[in-house]
Amino acid sequence: MSKRIAFLTASEGVEEVELTEPWKAVLDAGHTAELVSLDEGEVQLFNHLDKSSTQRIDRRVQDVAVADYDALVLPGGVANPDALRADDEAVAFIRDFVDSGKPVAAICHAPWTLVEADRVRGKRITSWPSLQTDIRNAGGDWVDEEVAVDGNLITSRNPDDIPAFSKALLAVLDH
Repeated sequence: MSKRIAFLTASEGVEEVELTEPWKAVLDAGHTAELVSLDEGEVQLFNHLDKSSTQRIDRRVQDVAVADYDALVLPGGVANPDALRADDEAVAFIRDFVDSGKPVAAICHAPWTLVEADRVRGKRITSWPSLQTDIRNAGGDWVDEEVAVDGNLITSRNPDDIPAFSKALLAVLDH
């Protein structure tokens, strides 16, 4: 059965492969992907610190609800989660999504948004290594692993982990 997956980004910039590779995996598995953002228009994609392409935004976060989707993907890069965690509507959407029990997959710096939503407490989480203190200070158990799955949270460290990240996401979508 086809499922609808929200990919939440800020328009300021997202790590390209952390959006496009899981996006492709979702589509290849027969699911629907929608780009949700804080603004209308396009999201700037980055290859590390260099601008690459853009991707059209489908819907604004203030116009969607958790009930609209079967899962949420939070791509990384530094600018993307930093902007999202400063936006009250984005943080509320993330918090409500985690609380719904539906899958939430966050890679690289994206677990910052889970910290801001106060949803890492007691959870086994991985991320880009520089976030480990933030995760621990928020009550999470930071681990240095390719992918960590704890309840409905799926987290990975970096672009090298994308195959395992996508595989873990698809595994929960198929159940």
